[in-house]
Amino acid sequence: MHSRSRGRKKHPSVELNITAFMNLMVVLVPFLLMTAVFTHITILDLNLPKPGSQNSQNEKNPPFELRVSIRKDALILSDNKGGLIKRIEKLETGHNYGLFKQVLKQVKARFPDKTNMTILSEQDTIYDDLIQVMDNARSFKTLYEGEMVNAELFPDISIGDAPR
Repeated sequence: MHSRSRGRKKHPSVELNITAFMNLMVVLVPFLLMTAVFTHITILDLNLPKPGSQNSQNEKNPPFELRVSIRKDALILSDNKGGLIKRIEKLETGHNYGLFKQVLKQVKARFPDKTNMTILSEQDTIYDDLIQVMDNARSFKTLYEGEMVNAELFPDISIGDAPR
């Protein structure tokens, strides 16, 4: 019987020491909050054409409308009055957005009150190409009174399908 009582010996209760863990949390949580990168989502307001809105072609003197067609091999700037403004051929590295922006600046200088443009893309246009065209068409950086500012080009963008 003496051997059985050894197995029933009660172990002394052990206190859980969480002080070191709490100290770690006090330091770690503010550090993680300070270094966290919070996502910033930009929302673009796009004007989609209304169904059956081909009435502007029937008018005798429609207002000036700037159009950019995104093709596989080029960006084509045109208008609804005089036709082709500029064909910007694609480079080996991608579309030539620098030249595209320069041409848009020239058009904006001729039509300073215009803020709208239409972007027409082919069915298999790469999403990044569409976003790059929209970003380059909205504004450009310029030096104004010693500061870099965003100058407006054509922020009111409509999108649609390019004719085949």
